[in-house]
Amino acid sequence: MSYPGYPPQSGGYPPQAGGYPPQPGAYPPQAGGYPPAAGGYPPAAGGGFPPAAGGYPPQAGGYPPQAGGFPPQAGGYPPQAGGFPPAAGGYPQAAGGYPPQAGGYPAPAGGFPPQAGGYPAQSGAGGYPSQQPAAGGYPSQQPAAGGYPSQQPAAGGWGAAPAGYGAPGGAPQGYPGGPAPGQPMPNYPGAPATNPSMPGYGSGVPSQPQAPAIHKGFRGSIKDFPGADPLRDVEVLRKAMKGFGTDENAITELLGNRSSKQRVPLVAAYKTTYGKDLFHDLKSELTGNYEKLVLAMLKNPSQFDASELREAIKGAGTDEACLIEILSSRSNDEIREITKIYKSEYGKSLEDAISSDTSGHFRRLLISLSQGNRDERDTVDISLAKQDAQKLYAAGENKVGTDESQFNAILCARSKPHLRAVFQEYQKMCGREIEKSIGREMSGNVESGMVAVVKCIKNTPVYFAERLHKAMQGAGTKDTTLIRIMVSRSEKDMLDIRQAYMQTYGKSLYTHISGDTSGDYKKLLLKLCGGSD
Repeated sequence: MSYPGYPPQSGGYPPQAGGYPPQPGAYPPQAGGYPPAAGGYPPAAGGGFPPAAGGYPPQAGGYPPQAGGFPPQAGGYPPQAGGFPPAAGGYPQAAGGYPPQAGGYPAPAGGFPPQAGGYPAQSGAGGYPSQQPAAGGYPSQQPAAGGYPSQQPAAGGWGAAPAGYGAPGGAPQGYPGGPAPGQPMPNYPGAPATNPSMPGYGSGVPSQPQAPAIHKGFRGSIKDFPGADPLRDVEVLRKAMKGFGTDENAITELLGNRSSKQRVPLVAAYKTTYGKDLFHDLKSELTGNYEKLVLAMLKNPSQFDASELREAIKGAGTDEACLIEILSSRSNDEIREITKIYKSEYGKSLEDAISSDTSGHFRRLLISLSQGNRDERDTVDISLAKQDAQKLYAAGENKVGTDESQFNAILCARSKPHLRAVFQEYQKMCGREIEKSIGREMSGNVESGMVAVVKCIKNTPVYFAERLHKAMQGAGTKDTTLIRIMVSRSEKDMLDIRQAYMQTYGKSLYTHISGDTSGDYKKLLLKLCGGSD
């Protein structure tokens, strides 16, 4: 008798050469009955028990198999080449392990599901679970016509290249998507064989909380527009502003689809073509937050940062959070460029401006950050990280009073990957996150400043997601903060910020902006956001 949909069509269990009740060679075998003549169970002719060929246990390719089965001779489990523990490419890997160096998580090449290789097909010659044994073996017995559990594996087992489930070609890969054998080891933490497992930070990114963008491709929401021509673009802007009324839609569509390096030249092109100042014309035509956003998008990033720092310092009351946000999230080169522009535009050095407007340890923190002298190496020495963690513990939790200058020295000078390791070690050492310790030991601006520096270094997208959320929460929107973050992160890590926002607040950034802003301002902000999650 047969049940509906049973037996399976090809290669299932029981195998499709014969189905159930089977034709030749199935179980129970048709030719030869019980005991069977050839190949049955237990086999009689040409394969009795113990069988000569094809019986149980089988000689070639059965279970346990002689060539490549379990325990295998070549490539089985534990496999000789590439298995576990593997020589190259297995798990844990000798060359190119996890955390992966190139490709991040999820991996562009070799991840799961794999593009080329990856997991489950670590390598054509071994690894687990794609042993690809010489003549079948386990788990890919490859019986006469597709047994269990292989999806008709012609060459290679279940999960192996090129037949089963997995990757075409079965290129040797790390796990998941680590560098191929022979590539440099992952950079954090210093790639010792026994690197401590680093917990994720709630951002869905394992290990290194904020992997440098270079390792995972472009994470911005605004890309270069192919074939953009500044002379044609300024014509569009001029037409949008000429005559009665202003075509805001045309301005939004144009600026929302150009990258910063395509927008900034429009100012010079406009003056060249029409002999007029683009900023002046836009100011006379636009109003409110939409005007602020449009003007922000036409400044080069360092020029915009310098003007934001200027506003934060000269206004009534200092916007300390803005100062910390800019100075702790920009690279050394960017900070040096900002200080240069600040001096030339406002006739006073950024350091002097900070000095005259702040005081105490908070002033020292800002001046240290404004030097743009942070170590920017990627390598991490765990023993140094432990020493720094001990110094921070001794300067705070472990003494009466707090030595803020020790915190200042470590937080402002050490590299970001190194500091992430320090924060880990600190938590192991005193069972408390470093932000919590700072909150217990300090107060006022210096506390909020140090905590912001720690958060920004620990996980930059999560830090910016929190800043955006605070800007939109409660009565009134802090539009200056919203504009600054949306413009300055749109070509850096907006995709990561959106992901962090969704995970932390259970609501997409796109939705929150839509509900909190309106009109052309909203439309242009959503262009920078790039999409809903």
